Amino acid sequence: MIQLTPTDLSIATLLIVALAITTSLLQLNIAKSILISASRTIIQLTLVGYVLKFIFTEASLLLIGCMSLVMLAIAGYESSSRQHRKFHGYWGFTLGSLSMFVSSFSLTFFTLITIINTDPWYAPQYSIPLLGMMLGNTLNGISLSLDRLTQNTWQQKDVIENRLMMGHTWQDAIKNIQVDSMKSGMTPIINSMSVAGIVSLPGMMTGQILAGANPLDAVKYQILIMLLITAGTGFGTITAVWFGSKRLFDERQRLRLDRLR
Repeated sequence: MIQLTPTDLSIATLLIVALAITTSLLQLNIAKSILISASRTIIQLTLVGYVLKFIFTEASLLLIGCMSLVMLAIAGYESSSRQHRKFHGYWGFTLGSLSMFVSSFSLTFFTLITIINTDPWYAPQYSIPLLGMMLGNTLNGISLSLDRLTQNTWQQKDVIENRLMMGHTWQDAIKNIQVDSMKSGMTPIINSMSVAGIVSLPGMMTGQILAGANPLDAVKYQILIMLLITAGTGFGTITAVWFGSKRLFDERQRLRLDRLR
């Protein structure tokens, strides 16, 4: 594998600076966000590189478990912070974390035990990258679906309350919004599957090929990852939308928009 030097990365960084300057000239007001996000990417990936090097050397279940929980907590926070209409208190964080735990953690554990079958089953070379990809993609689906759920519920509150007054249950009153929210969360990953290998070469496969792996072996792993990510995003989205919808109503089936901010 060709080693990248600090100079190589500096050239790529200059492209981001050029992009930020261009957006500033166009008055898009996103130059600051681009620079901050790029800086976070560089710092976070550099730090995680050192952490992973240490964890790979130790191969301790305790260390892997702690890092997995940290990843889950950050993903839960990010899923709640991306919504325009957030749940009050810790509900947004709890809802995102629970949904990702149910989907990403369960599927990652299932895959390590039954499909990859490493020895030990928690081998960090497989468990951490797999969980990271699962959480990252599930996070996007859950964020999109919850944002659509809360936004549409807020906008259609009169319609929902009219249905409740006509005797509909809360499930029936919000069903069309639930369906739309779930579709919104799953659409990006479905689109990614549709064009994989034709329009785009997914990141994991590309990385393995650049590292010198057999392209056919890289393809097999990419197929596995794409299917797992889709399943994780789907189940996570369904879980988040269902519990999120339930939170928007009280025990007397009244719409409670005061639970949003």
